[in-house]
Amino acid sequence: MKVNLSWLRATFWLVGSMVYPLVSGAQDENKMESATLEEVVAYALKHQPGVQQAEINQEIVNQAVKGKLADWYPQISFNYNYQRFIDLQSSVIGGEVIRFGVNNTSSAQLTATQSLFNRDVLLASNTASTVRLQAEQGTQQAKIQMVVNVSKAFYDLLATQKQIEVSEESVIRLESSLKDARSRYEAGVADKTDYQRATIALGNAQAAYKANQELLGYKQQNLKTLMGYPLEEELPIAYDVDMMENEILLDTSEQMNPVNHINFRLLQTQRELQEANVKYNQWAFLPSLSAFGAYNLNYQNDNFGELYNTSYPYSYVGATLSLPLFQGGKRLSKIQEQKWTSDRLDVGIADLKNKLDTEYDRALAAYKSNLYSYLAQKKNVELAQEVYDIIQLQYQSGVKTYLDVTIAETDLRTTRINYFNALYQVLASKIDVNRALGTINY
Repeated sequence: MKVNLSWLRATFWLVGSMVYPLVSGAQDENKMESATLEEVVAYALKHQPGVQQAEINQEIVNQAVKGKLADWYPQISFNYNYQRFIDLQSSVIGGEVIRFGVNNTSSAQLTATQSLFNRDVLLASNTASTVRLQAEQGTQQAKIQMVVNVSKAFYDLLATQKQIEVSEESVIRLESSLKDARSRYEAGVADKTDYQRATIALGNAQAAYKANQELLGYKQQNLKTLMGYPLEEELPIAYDVDMMENEILLDTSEQMNPVNHINFRLLQTQRELQEANVKYNQWAFLPSLSAFGAYNLNYQNDNFGELYNTSYPYSYVGATLSLPLFQGGKRLSKIQEQKWTSDRLDVGIADLKNKLDTEYDRALAAYKSNLYSYLAQKKNVELAQEVYDIIQLQYQSGVKTYLDVTIAETDLRTTRINYFNALYQVLASKIDVNRALGTINY
């Protein structure tokens, strides 16, 4: 068989040109050119597995509610039957053998039932909106927790990146100082200890730089995981220190209202559903009532070809009333069980209020403490930079020793690292305060 290679090439090219944009488009959708915090959160809301599972669970609950409510509608069914008798039943009557029935029988039945009062479907209709609300609140809870985790991981990653920048700048300064110290030592202007101190200081700065680089890799992967971002793709972070500083302010006079907290609202919804369970068990003393009806067509004939020529219809309607009279006290026990469960939820609600108050107080105290630390570290950075510049000039003039330069360099690097750590801590604690207040909503 001769294959037309030109035709095959054209086919492959056409298929490839159609498929590639779809594949590349799907890949580009999962990539981020530059990621601000808002963009990272928006991405996570679409791709984070925990959020996706919560949204799927919400849809599952919605479909389950629809299925329960469908029991209020008439339940209509159709049944068809055909039966061929190989040997008909016979009986001896008056000395004669009499056969009963015909060789071929068939029937078609249309039945309908309608629930008029039933505690199961009554519970479903009374709690449908509340059950949907509970599922929706579960999704909100997952989103809020995701936003908190992603935001903290984002700020933590930024702090580590800034620490690397600080260490890198320190290494550059120390390399220059090492060259200067070595030149002074070789020229006989300074002793060997200055050169050795410069070598030690450079080694320490390089070690800190390498350690932070390794830590940065983990924190990048951690943020990607929390976002649902492909681990093999690059995630370029866009940030502005000035903008981050503008985000640290918080109204500390705002009062905590537990109703704003998603955990409290979830527990309130659970309490409402539990109250419905109490009523459901109380309804066990009421009868269930349903109506039913059927229309039947029967066919009978010894000859299969003439079976459906004549039908013998019959129909009926009716109602069923069911009332349990005695169950050994089971219904009363169930009612008490549900009431005790309601009491337990009431205790849980009161306990949660206290815990939320404590959580807010702790988060607010941590925020204030971290804010004071941040403001102090910000001043320290300015002072440390000024001290370093002065001592460096004095060292060049021969007024200060290299030990003073080393100490000033260490102080500068430490205060700058502490500053970025403090900035991260105050932003993270602000997130905790907002979560405790219930102001993070999605």
